[in-house]
This record gives sequence, C-alpha cells and structure tokens, in this order.
Amino acid sequence: MLLHGDELGRTQEGNNNTYCQDSELSWVHWDKVDQPLLEFTAAVNRLRSEHPTFRRRRFFDGRPVRRGEGEVLPDIVWLDTSGELMAPEDWDSGFGRSIGVFLNGQGIRGRDARGQRITDANFLMYFNAHDEAVDFTIPSEEYGPSWDEVIDTAGKFADSAAIPAGRTIAVEGKSMVVLRAHSEAEDLDHSVAASLAILANEVTAKTGTA
Repeated sequence: MLLHGDELGRTQEGNNNTYCQDSELSWVHWDKVDQPLLEFTAAVNRLRSEHPTFRRRRFFDGRPVRRGEGEVLPDIVWLDTSGELMAPEDWDSGFGRSIGVFLNGQGIRGRDARGQRITDANFLMYFNAHDEAVDFTIPSEEYGPSWDEVIDTAGKFADSAAIPAGRTIAVEGKSMVVLRAHSEAEDLDHSVAASLAILANEVTAKTGTA
C-alpha cells in the first residue's frame, strides 16, 4: 500500500500522526523527488496493470499440493532454494525466510468482460529475508525453459540475458527478484531494474562505498 508521496521518497520520519500537523514533517517536498524510486514505482504499477497474474479476483487454490505424474501445475507453487516443491513440513524448518513462488498464468480462475478465459505469462518470484545473499536454483523446464528478469530490488540483474531452467541465481539479502517466462516475441522492459541500478549507483557515489 502506498501513501501519497511514498513513490517520490517522501518520509514522515516514522510519525503516524501527521494528519494533524501542518509542517515540513507532513509536506511533500517536490524539489527533492527521488527520481529512480519514482520510475521504479511506475514500472511496477505498469507490470501489475499489464499482467492479470497480479490482479486475480479469486484466492489461489494451490491444488494439488503433491502432484501425480501428468497432472497440470497448480495456480501457485511454493519452491525451496533448490527449485523443488516445498513440503508442508518445510515451513517450520527455516526455509520460509528464503522462498520461491511460481505463479501459473494458465491457472487464473476468472473470465474477462466478454466471458473469455483469462490467461497470462508465467512468473517466478524469489524472496530473501536473510541479511546475506542466497542462491536459488531455477526450477525444471516443466515450469518454463527460460526466464527474463523484470524486477530485482537490489538492481543487480538489469538488462541480463534470459536465464535457463536449472541455472542458479544469487538473490541479495533483504531483496526480491521477479522473473517472467521468456518470450522471443516480446520486447522486455528493464526499467524497473535499471532504475534501481541508477539508485544504487547514486548511493555509492554519495557514500563512497561499493
């Protein structure tokens, strides 16, 4: 959820009662707009607008949790760092701090205004809540032969080549990565990762740290 000005880098310095304050604490400082953050927010908003995978009107079903041979992929699959299906008992074993999620674009249970079945591209999302980087293995070709990076909140994978199934990627600490099933026909928009890379470079320039 976004409060007005969040996309610009506005801050209330942790104060949750600024509705009753008419001061610099609550004002939007238009002369200090965080341009890379604004571009990032706009790109993420565009991604959500263009892909119904992220705008599902029904809750995920996730069935079957354990698939038999030949059964179709569920609408959502939770993956461990090795690219394998997470078992129910894994949630209590520490895996939950670093997880992958497969969103099946063919598993959207809904229809559009014309009554047509809604479908979309498949997506993979990786979340790393640890302080240090964690290696994730892209799942088998059953999920998709290759993937394009569309979001990396660490700004690491900007303009990277398609990532094949089985490849290992490092997800930086306290960050997330979103991959979309590769399509030769689509011109990929890297503006999300690129804007974060710009932001990271600006921070490095200001602090003098790599």
